[in-house]
Amino acid sequence: MIKVSLKDGSILEVEKGSSILDIAKKISEGLARVATCGEVDGKVKDLRYEIQQDCSLVIHTFNDDDIEGKKAYWHTTSHIMAQAVKRLFPDVKFAIGPSINDGFYYDFDVENPFTDEDKAKIEEEMKKIIKENIQIERFSLPKKEALELMEGQPYKQELIEELPEGEEISFYKQGDFTDLCAGPHLESTGKVKAIKILSSSGAYWRGDEHNKMLQRIYAISFPKASQLEEYLQKLEEIKQRDHRKIGKEQEIFMTHPLVGSGLPIYLPNGATIRRLLERYIQDKEIQMGYSHVYTPSLANSELYKVSGHWDHYSEDMFPVMKMDNEEMVLRPMNCPHHMLIYKNKMHSYRDLPIRIGELAHDFRYENSGSVCGLERVRQMCQNDAHLFVRPDQIKEEFGKVVKLILEVYKDFGFEDYEFRLSLRDKNNTEKYFDDDEMWEKAESQLREILTELGVPFYEAEGEAAFYGPKLDVQLKSAVGHDVTVSTCQLDFLLPEKFQLEYIGEDGEKHRPVVIHRAILGSLDRFMCFLIEETKGAFPVWLSPLQVKILPITDNQHKYAYELREKLAKERIRVEVDDRNEKTGYKIREAQLSKVPYMLVVGAREVEENMVAVRSRENGDIGTMKVDEFVEKIKNEVENKTK
Repeated sequence: MIKVSLKDGSILEVEKGSSILDIAKKISEGLARVATCGEVDGKVKDLRYEIQQDCSLVIHTFNDDDIEGKKAYWHTTSHIMAQAVKRLFPDVKFAIGPSINDGFYYDFDVENPFTDEDKAKIEEEMKKIIKENIQIERFSLPKKEALELMEGQPYKQELIEELPEGEEISFYKQGDFTDLCAGPHLESTGKVKAIKILSSSGAYWRGDEHNKMLQRIYAISFPKASQLEEYLQKLEEIKQRDHRKIGKEQEIFMTHPLVGSGLPIYLPNGATIRRLLERYIQDKEIQMGYSHVYTPSLANSELYKVSGHWDHYSEDMFPVMKMDNEEMVLRPMNCPHHMLIYKNKMHSYRDLPIRIGELAHDFRYENSGSVCGLERVRQMCQNDAHLFVRPDQIKEEFGKVVKLILEVYKDFGFEDYEFRLSLRDKNNTEKYFDDDEMWEKAESQLREILTELGVPFYEAEGEAAFYGPKLDVQLKSAVGHDVTVSTCQLDFLLPEKFQLEYIGEDGEKHRPVVIHRAILGSLDRFMCFLIEETKGAFPVWLSPLQVKILPITDNQHKYAYELREKLAKERIRVEVDDRNEKTGYKIREAQLSKVPYMLVVGAREVEENMVAVRSRENGDIGTMKVDEFVEKIKNEVENKTK
């Protein structure tokens, strides 16, 4: 007998050679029915896997909080899809078909792109394969035999050729279909229930544009039809919140191939929102003692060699431009510039902390396939700042940054977020600056600060900046994504690199510590988040247009424009819709444009110097005096009412 340690801490004695499925049955028949794979001593295995010695075991199901159980389920379904494609397109060449965070995809080499009709046929064939309940068998072969088995499948053979000699090469067979795969998989195709093909697109083999373009099909599967229905409803909600769709409809931003991918153009509505965000955060920072600067978007490449960014970040930078005797680059970040501003003169310990802020344009060489609207761009505007502090000021200044983050989130109504302490991966010496003592000091100090401040946080290894650990704030978006918005980083490295100093109380020279922080992060990504969060129905204080005046007839045009002038003087963003259209039509258009307030004016309103107010949220809210309405909207702006 062998001892198996289970997730709940209990020990189960089983016969040597028992499979994971056997153990699941011993625990409960219900668990065995829903189990998808197991994790033996931290390694994910098939339910068929036989245990030969004492170990720890976690049995995964589709509905677990972690994704391992889903991955086995979706990976199995990807093979079902490949088998269906093989039946319908016998000459197909198979590439890869992994599970992803939401379902799975498979890349195929076929003569023509898949049409909607093709995808419908593939889905129907998948359902037939599921109904056939074909047993899935795992086997392995030596390299030579594996290559022979995959004859006529060049992508599979390429993958096999790259495997080391002597390594086990595993396959999964279901009826007339066999695929190269490490697994794990379910026991039969009938274990899969509800399926849906979602989309298809072109994809280069191995993501390399120099390779052949393949055809990728994305799909999803679930144990219950109700889960699939719920997921499809979620997708529809995501579609309705897509910031690219809303951005186009509300004329917030545009893109054009003549400008280039990843380079959005802000239209007047978008420029208004962005200007409001910039003023908002700068005013907050000024109140907290920040000084704002402007630094150039170009810099000598030597600047980034001194800072260390060149060694750790050059692949994400635009190519060097040779100008006279200099090699210039578009800057990817602002830290080195701010180091030089501090170094511009000697400082006393009394001068610190020094807080330097900037709304700076940075440039990242993103792959053209990864850029997306405002979410991922090649030029971004960063709400950046660097705090130069004495060691005894770290805790207080870090605490002030956290307080500012919480104030900002309250203004925007953000409630669903977590604090993440991002640490280095000690084994990744290429990504992180190699100084164990510096890292140990920075990480332990940041952990201690967060604990003393009472900030709840979780730790994530491998997410730090190359020069130091950081606190990231992970916001949960309306479409279910975790988005890093705010960040605060502790840095002992750059002060050393740039030889930064201050004169201490003892008259000696000392090194300051730098706190990097971004509250709104990239304004472009922040706007993307806001658009999706609000569906384009921005709060009054952020709406590009706050009020639309709707005169009922031509007789009210003069009053409407007098009203517009009065509101504009109160810094209210207002327009008059004087088109010769029915009032109901103009109201519907204004509502579709997500304007917070509509002021309908007819003969009675002109006579009594009143306005009939309609709210985007609540419809008709009655007639009121003009001054009363002005006061109402100004209060909402002042209080950042949602």
